[in-house]
Amino acid sequence: VGVAFLPRHGRGHRVSPSELNARANIDALKRFGVTDVLAVSSVGSLVEARPPGSFTVVDQFIDRTKGRPSSFFGTGLVAHVSMADPVCPRLSRYAADAARDAGAQVDDRGTYLAMEGPQFSTRAESRLYRQWGCDVIGMTAMPEAKLAREAELPYALVGMVTDYDCWREEEAGVDVAQVVAQLGANAAKARAMVMGLLRALPAEREPSPIDICLDSAIITAPSARDPALVAKLDAVAGRALRNAAG
Repeated sequence: VGVAFLPRHGRGHRVSPSELNARANIDALKRFGVTDVLAVSSVGSLVEARPPGSFTVVDQFIDRTKGRPSSFFGTGLVAHVSMADPVCPRLSRYAADAARDAGAQVDDRGTYLAMEGPQFSTRAESRLYRQWGCDVIGMTAMPEAKLAREAELPYALVGMVTDYDCWREEEAGVDVAQVVAQLGANAAKARAMVMGLLRALPAEREPSPIDICLDSAIITAPSARDPALVAKLDAVAGRALRNAAG
């Protein structure tokens, strides 16, 4: 199985979560021939039973980001993909099994609160997100997961817990030093998880309904489509657009 690795924040962590060009990242993966995306992110835990060092295989999101471009589509080519089930269950199962084999405490499901950042939460926000039923909180998964779906890329996200955010009144709020220290402890398990997942994948890729999700999402009539936008989305939506034109 071939692998492409894309560090979201660049070498040396130079790009903040609010400034990530998620559209360019997903477009690049698609152009490179990637068929499935396993995302790994640091997260804060909003649940006592998900301690630092544990992994959560996310299955739902609440998007609280602000102003980040969240779609490849727009005026001249409109599409509405379903995000009811935002991750690929097949890829998520492989990730959960591989994480367990790597020695991590794993929760197979969890709701991810995507915050804008780059500042960490206030205590009031952290308590509110717990009341909403969120399990982990992070800054990078949105609009990444939405864009992966628009690009017909099955997507799974493993959240590596680094801290308890700031909902625990008896503790100081999270800081960068705490996050970085736990990141180092999580790194070996994350590498082992990825290697284990690659070994477990079948030699022949299993098809997914996500592979053809744009067939039922693009609503703009072929005659009304903006040729410039159609050309720009040749990698992201080329399969669906060619089928519609043919």
